[in-house]
Formats: sequence, structure tokens, C-alpha cells
Amino acid sequence: MAHAKSTDPNVFILPDLGEGVHEAELIKWRVKEGDTVAEHDILAEMETDKALVEVPSPRAGKIKTLHGTEGEILKVGNPLVTYEGGGAAAAPAPEVKPAKGSQNGSHHGRSETAAETPAAAAAREDDGTVVGKMSGAIGGVSAEPGKVLATPAVRRLARDLGVDITRCVGTGIAGRVTEKDVRDAASGSARPAAPAARREAAPAQASDRELVAAASRPAPAPARREAPTFPAGEASIRVPFRGVRRTITNRLRESVNQAVHFNVMDEADVSTLDGLRKKLAAASGEKLSFLPFVAAAVCRVLTDARFRAMNATVDEKPGDANYEAAIVQHRAVHLGIAADTDNGLMVPVIRDCDALGVLEIGRHIAHVAEAARNRTASREQLMGSTFTISNVGSHAGRFATPIINYPEVGILGVGRARPAPVVRNGGIFVGNLLPLSLACDHRVVDGATAALALAEIIRLLQEPEQLLGPARG
Repeated sequence: MAHAKSTDPNVFILPDLGEGVHEAELIKWRVKEGDTVAEHDILAEMETDKALVEVPSPRAGKIKTLHGTEGEILKVGNPLVTYEGGGAAAAPAPEVKPAKGSQNGSHHGRSETAAETPAAAAAREDDGTVVGKMSGAIGGVSAEPGKVLATPAVRRLARDLGVDITRCVGTGIAGRVTEKDVRDAASGSARPAAPAARREAAPAQASDRELVAAASRPAPAPARREAPTFPAGEASIRVPFRGVRRTITNRLRESVNQAVHFNVMDEADVSTLDGLRKKLAAASGEKLSFLPFVAAAVCRVLTDARFRAMNATVDEKPGDANYEAAIVQHRAVHLGIAADTDNGLMVPVIRDCDALGVLEIGRHIAHVAEAARNRTASREQLMGSTFTISNVGSHAGRFATPIINYPEVGILGVGRARPAPVVRNGGIFVGNLLPLSLACDHRVVDGATAALALAEIIRLLQEPEQLLGPARG
């Protein structure tokens, strides 16, 4: 939506917070009535869908009235703060900054298609996601003279790479400097970055050993979520759908409404893989679970021409009869890893996962999952997945019917491995069975294609030596 401006210079209205949404939840006031603030001082923390953002003051002045109470849903375009009279005319809307540890954005770039236009690529760079797609541009936002428009994550990346961000040419919406702009500047090339340069990178100060330590930490127990407190004498309480939970609700409903779900389930005997996993862990000194091997197998299958239809997203506008819907197939595998956090389901993304080896995938999984759990994931870490893996077995359970991370067309649920009898060469042995549940959008993926893809994933897990190298060189 376009950014609206108040006709009263003393009234600051809630701006479009950068995602085209129409409302936001007031999480916390950072000022109180009577406070004197400087330009760019933070007024409030707001949450819009998955994004936790800080709203800065557009001018210096004294706060007369705060419009809204913490926990209230405020509409974009309505008054947020009234200043005492006598101030100068309202300045242009300031850049709304992601709060520390924010989950920004929405989903699914169209980056790997030959038909993508430069405009679409620019829009994709400013999109982000968690459990679905939120479209929209940053209305009315522009950089101040002498100041670069960029997210804190991009600024941090520039510092880590030794790039002067003020010399970067921003290709994002409203001239925003994107991660790609910084990486191109670091490489000294204006051409698109090579897959290795585009890969998801851990913060420069985090060593491989630190990532291994993160991977070794046990997953948080679901019980960490705070239980609701019942008032004295009350038999029930009402918990509104707000913030992250409301986003999850909307995105799952959108997926169920739009995608035609069907499921294929089977088990892989990972006895040989278990032995290889332990040997590799001992040789590298790193702790490895089955998940990086599953991710490597998925990448090999999705880059196989027979199963390219599964590494895709659906481009459609429901309700718009004039919009020609299309299936957008992607060359690279940008793998989403569903992470259960105290704030709800997050889907951080490992970009170009098909260009990584098993150990690298393991480190990236540990890094992005930890970032999702402690709410330090950057916008770039939460955007553009083309296929998702949900490790439901990390808690309990065997098979599942996972909900597709729309507009993707496939998701693989991984259950808990268990010892069980298996038949090999006419004999019965005790094997280690890993349950796998593949859900696909039947509009895009035929049943036979899904069944054969799952069979190929299982074959790779049962013959795991070829998984050690990347699927794409």
C-alpha cells in the first residue's frame, strides 16, 4: 500500500512497515508521554505477521499522546504518536528497522528461472518469508541524504566482508542495498554471484567449531513454551490469534485452500548410513544427525531432471481471473528447514543447498535453526525456499501428513528412526528404519512422480556413499 501522511505535522501515523500489511500488533512502547525524543529515537516495537520491527521517530519533539496499548492491533494509517505543538513540518517517514532478533518477511523468490525479469529479481530481493508468502513493497521509504538504506543484517554482512556499504549501488526496492549487492561489491564483480558466493553464511565471528557446538546442543523441549495462566475462579481463558500464531494460521489456511495435498509414505533402512554417519563424525570431530544426509538426498533428487517439477513454486493470484497462473521451476535448491521455536514455526533457508557437502549442510542447519530459535535470523535467512524439510521425528512420531509451505509444491516430513526387523537377501535382520512422509501439490506433481522421487531418496539413503559430495558441482 502507498504510504499515507498526516496533514497535521504533530501527528505521526503508523506507516506501512515494509511488507504491504494493513495492521500491526503493538508489542512494547519504548517511550512514554512527556518524554522528549530526538529524530530516529525508537518509539515502539511492533510485530506484523513474522516481522518484529522498531518504529523510529520521524522528528525531534516532546511526546504528547501515545495512541494504543501494548498488545493492541493498530491499523496502518492511523495515529501512532502525537507530539506537542510547535514542531517543524513532519519529516519523510523514517526507515522502519527490524528489531534485534526479528523474523522478517515473506517467501519464495523466483530467482532460478530464465523468465525472471530484473524488476522481479529486485522485488524478490526485498521479499522474505517464514511459513508462507507476503507480497508487497516498501511504500514511501527512501534513504535520507548521505544515508544508505539497508537492513541491519546487510550492514553486518558488509562489515564482515570489509565492504564500504556507502559505495554499494542498491538494487532493491527504493534503492535498498541487498545482500547480493554487498557480495557483488566484495567480489568486485557486477555479475550475479556464483553459487558459492550466494551461499548462506554464518556470521564471520562464528568458527566451524562454534557451529559444531551449536549442533551438539539438544533441541529445546516443547515444554519451554509458557502455559497460559488462568485467573482465579475462571474455567477457561481466551487467547487471540496474534503475531506469529496468526501468521501461521493464515499461511496454513492459504496452503490448504490453494494446494491440492496428497501424501506418499515409506521407510528407509538407514543401517549402513548410521555406520557411515558415525565414521564421518569421528573423523571430523563434528556431531552429525541423519538430517544432513536426508537434505543431501533431497537435493540430489530435486536436481534430477526427472523430478524437477518438485523443486518449484506456484505463481498465482487467487480470485484474479485475468492473472495467468504458472508453475515456476527453480535450478538451485534453496532448502527450507522447518524449526519449532518458542515463537512458533519458522522456516529458515539454506540457499544453494545442492552445492554443499554433508558436513557443510550440517553446519548450516545448526546455524539457521539456532538463529530461528533465538530470533536473530536475518531477512535473507527467511526468504526464497523452493522445498522444505520438516524433522518431526526430532520430538516424537513416525509418519506425518505435513502441510506444504505454499507456494512451494512439496515438503518432506522426517520421522524418528527406530530399530525394526527388515528382510535382506531372504533373511530377517534388525535394521534401523527412518520413516519418511512426502506431501506434494497434486496440481503440479503427479502421484507417480512423487512415489518415484521418494523411492530415489530412500535408495540414496540406503547407498549413502554418494551423498558425501555436493549434488551440484
